[in-house]
Amino acid sequence: MTDWQKSDWRKKPRVQMPDYLDADALKAVEGRLSSYPPLVFAGEARKLKAQLGAVSRGEAFLLQGGDCAESFAEFGADSIRDTFKVMLQMAMVLTYGAKVPVVKVGRMAGQMAKPRSAPTETIGGVELPSYRGDIINGFDFTPEARIPDPTRMEQAYLQAAATLNLLRAFSTGGYADVHKVHAWTLGFTGAPEAEKYRELASRITDTLDFMEAAGIRSEASHALETVDFYTSHEALLLEYEEALTRVDSTSGKWLAGSGHMIWIGDRTRQPDGAHVEFCKGVQNPIGLKCGPSMTTGHLKSLMSSLNPDNEAGRLTLICRFGAGSVGEHLPRLIKAVEEEGAKVVWTCDAMHGNTIKSTTGYKTRPFESVLREVREFFGVHNAEGTVPGGVHFEMTGKDVTECTGGVRAVTDEDLSDRYHTACDPRLNASQSLELAFLVSEELSQRRNKMDAAKVG
Repeated sequence: MTDWQKSDWRKKPRVQMPDYLDADALKAVEGRLSSYPPLVFAGEARKLKAQLGAVSRGEAFLLQGGDCAESFAEFGADSIRDTFKVMLQMAMVLTYGAKVPVVKVGRMAGQMAKPRSAPTETIGGVELPSYRGDIINGFDFTPEARIPDPTRMEQAYLQAAATLNLLRAFSTGGYADVHKVHAWTLGFTGAPEAEKYRELASRITDTLDFMEAAGIRSEASHALETVDFYTSHEALLLEYEEALTRVDSTSGKWLAGSGHMIWIGDRTRQPDGAHVEFCKGVQNPIGLKCGPSMTTGHLKSLMSSLNPDNEAGRLTLICRFGAGSVGEHLPRLIKAVEEEGAKVVWTCDAMHGNTIKSTTGYKTRPFESVLREVREFFGVHNAEGTVPGGVHFEMTGKDVTECTGGVRAVTDEDLSDRYHTACDPRLNASQSLELAFLVSEELSQRRNKMDAAKVG
């Protein structure tokens, strides 16, 4: 796309973006960001695209997870480490079930802007602009905090850079050693309420012990002690995205330097809109949220625009329908993809369609609904003969009480104990790992059926 320029989105209709009051201040921030180093590099994005290509063929599985909205106030090494740790545990359990590599992508180092269902919110008779994420305005319910402030983009950049620095150190510095990761998982399954997952954990232990006895650990120590870990976020605030977009000197193509993978939300996927215009011109892997309102015509148009060369690993369709609705919507989208012969990664966001208001007034997501949507997603793909490529969760490594259910049985009454999210409810560490065990069972059953079919 040689004639595409990173500012072309400015000519298109824009939605879910702030109107900054001080144009000069905004221009100054954009200018400074444009001079900063990119946060990620083209070689990393190409490597992720190749791995996602393997996911699209069923040769790997995608685990994407992390914060609903990263917070300036909650930022710290411990929270980054805890989420990274749980994702490694989940990936190990999923790898055992799927018998293929797991591609690990965090909603981290950039997930700081949020689309909202309404431009304003009212509390106690006072109406103010909605909170749109720390990169745009403040969470406090005051007129001053809710004014969009462009200088927040620089703080977001610094936080993202520090997060990436720590993630790279964790990925390659021995923290990701498989034996350490499995030891953490054994701590979870050692609890009485998690007894039903102990057998699978024991099988993983036996596998690691066999590898040790066979001398595989010493021969492949680097592979067992390091991981590839990528970052992703919704490319919502396009002034920030444009400022960090660079020309890759190797290929001459544009790269969104804000994260390895960026996605377009269900509210910003207008085929002629600003967000699609921006994302179609960068070489990064692109995610596209697909909710119940996605029509087959729009999907075909978006696939053509975002992946005109039909490149494997370029486009990930992130389905978010809600438990009980997958069978109504997913088959028609699969048919549209098959009709076009499109190469896509199918993944299941089982969070956004399952948000409810609890009896205690808190916004929550029942664990059982999340699991049901995942199972429906697998069921439809099994019936259609297509590849269920991955899962996408809003989660944290902290022991929060934001989603109900799970083996530790968070109830509506428990939600107020540790409800810390700045936006949507997240799975806690225990719920995330439990979900990985349950998804692993689905993957193992699918693998066994495929193996049986080959033998037959």
